[in-house]
Amino acid sequence: MLHEKQPSIFTHIHKARGKGAAKDGVHHWWMQRVSAVLLLPLCVYFACQARHIATPDYGHFTHWLGRPSIAVPGILFIIAAFYHASLGVQVIIEDYVHGEGKKIFLLLLNKLSFFCLGIACIYAIAFVNFAHMHH
Repeated sequence: MLHEKQPSIFTHIHKARGKGAAKDGVHHWWMQRVSAVLLLPLCVYFACQARHIATPDYGHFTHWLGRPSIAVPGILFIIAAFYHASLGVQVIIEDYVHGEGKKIFLLLLNKLSFFCLGIACIYAIAFVNFAHMHH
């Protein structure tokens, strides 16, 4: 009985500070905030560009998207938005999925899905830009 390990109050404090078993809770929290702050001006920028985004004219849209002043913020938006979304989904999986195998599978699927979708979006913007340069 004397040698039973009792949970220490310091263990609970470290978990609360994000220094529990994963040791990256604070980093995750900060990355969500940083990506959200980066998204704010990009959302405002693209909200001001809504008439070009919502156009039914494909030629007008590709001409607009083919400008570097649109493509670069667009790629930055994709990176920040998909990273931010991936972090958010990760929290949901960690909090609500039970069973380590299922949790690990879904966390990997989350990262892979957002990564592949992000690459596809960035490729589409790059494709339009390079095609636009040759016309």
